[in-house]
Amino acid sequence: METSERLIESTQELLWERGYVGTSPKAIQERAGAGQGSMYHHFKGKPDLAVAAMRRSAEQLRAQAEAQIAGGGTAVEKATAYLTRERDALRGCRVGRMAQDPDVIASPELRAPVQETFGWLTGHLAAVLAEGVASGELHPGLDPEDTAAMIVAVVQGGYVLARAAGSQQPFDAAVRGAVALLAAQAAPAPGPSGA
Repeated sequence: METSERLIESTQELLWERGYVGTSPKAIQERAGAGQGSMYHHFKGKPDLAVAAMRRSAEQLRAQAEAQIAGGGTAVEKATAYLTRERDALRGCRVGRMAQDPDVIASPELRAPVQETFGWLTGHLAAVLAEGVASGELHPGLDPEDTAAMIVAVVQGGYVLARAAGSQQPFDAAVRGAVALLAAQAAPAPGPSGA
């Protein structure tokens, strides 16, 4: 594996474990088995490497979400597949974790991958839900954008609750609640015609 790839992967892991502030160039170099000269040959510095690592994490999250949502079935089934995929809630979200780091939020360059990823995810889920409304599968009063934002917020908030409790249980409960709310929005099947 090339040095630049080792540096990106090491930074991804360290950002997930320690956040941006807690990730030092020295720790990145040690985990990647790379010298200082190698790091600065491939990247301008820690912010440049962090953006590359965050973009990689964002690409991976989008690919995972796309795979779950793209599966066949109804809009509710697709959204449920996204909600219920197996997650280690105590580790949190690689991308969402960055939104809790004050240095990331203060930097438009560092914040961009986080903002873009959540924008993409919300938009993708909203499109699936809009198809469900258009097909009559979901109640016509359901707002696809608001409901998609709720789904994303449930997952991200579930991570926070699980980490605060030191238990997967609050995450799982939040997901179950969101799945039940989605199922309740399914339009009733038309009854048999005629009497």
